[in-house]
Amino acid sequence: MLTFAVRRLVLAIPTLFFISFVIFMLLQLAPGDPMAQVPLTVPPEVKEKMRQALGLGEPVLVQYWKWLVQVFWTEPKIFIDWLTRDSLLLGWLPDTQLYQGELRVISWQTRSPVMDIVLQRLPQTLWVVGLAYVVGVLIALPIGIYSAYRQYSVFDQAGTFVTMIGFSIPPFFTGPLLIVIFSVYLGWFPSIYDTTHVVNDWASFKVQIYQMVMPVMVLALQTTAQLSRYMRASMLDNLNQDYVRTARAKGLSEAVVVMVHVLRNSMIPVVTVIALGVPAIFGGAIITENVFKVNGIGQLLLTALFANDLPMVMTLTFIFAMLIVLFNLIADILYGLLDPRIRYD
Repeated sequence: MLTFAVRRLVLAIPTLFFISFVIFMLLQLAPGDPMAQVPLTVPPEVKEKMRQALGLGEPVLVQYWKWLVQVFWTEPKIFIDWLTRDSLLLGWLPDTQLYQGELRVISWQTRSPVMDIVLQRLPQTLWVVGLAYVVGVLIALPIGIYSAYRQYSVFDQAGTFVTMIGFSIPPFFTGPLLIVIFSVYLGWFPSIYDTTHVVNDWASFKVQIYQMVMPVMVLALQTTAQLSRYMRASMLDNLNQDYVRTARAKGLSEAVVVMVHVLRNSMIPVVTVIALGVPAIFGGAIITENVFKVNGIGQLLLTALFANDLPMVMTLTFIFAMLIVLFNLIADILYGLLDPRIRYD
């Protein structure tokens, strides 16, 4: 297993390089000028110096190489300093554009380091998007298991109806609908997520929970709808297998048969959906974060797209690509843990 993981990690390096090159070249074809937002009162010679400082006057391949050095060499060193809370590598001051004399990835929109902005927005995304995904998985798995075990029952039909709604209704409709019902008419929850709210006591913690309820509900509904159908289909496929009849014939209790033997084999295809859904939900949270004004990664990406901030878009897109590669590896490793028949020799 360790050899397989190391081999996959080594293979992921050229894969990520190729993905980054494709993303970079596609974004270079995007129309627009990052200097378009500069006030008209700025003299042309000043604009030209600003353009050169942003690296816009250099060839595309030179820009790509500089971006690679910044992302794979400069930013990891800064991240180590940030984790250790100490300048072990020396030369770094937070919120500065240089590190040991090396230029960092700079946002064209804010003129500040991209990774500093990402780290500022990341906690909000983890609070909302991460919790929504965990809630969605914890709700979807029991629903899928029980729906398969009680196939065509009232619970199964109700679950099918709810999941079809979750599949059919997009977040840009579900979000405003919840705001109208629970914020405007009932007044139970705030319609706007306050990113400046600080949790320091029980009262502030309740306020945080209240403002998280609706965005978490919107995102968890999609996750629950998808995973519960996969779980139900996988359970139904295994409930009729010969090994299940053999386990029952040996006198094992129904709980052991379903929750140990059937569930373990049924989780193999579901693990893929869960693992690959982690990076997907970060991208899918763009609409939800904008509906509820959550100052997270999704809103940051959309703002960067509107502002034609290519370094920001490039970095965020590459982070999503890294998450996909990483969770693909995690899913493959979990296969071997769930099914002893799978070997990576």
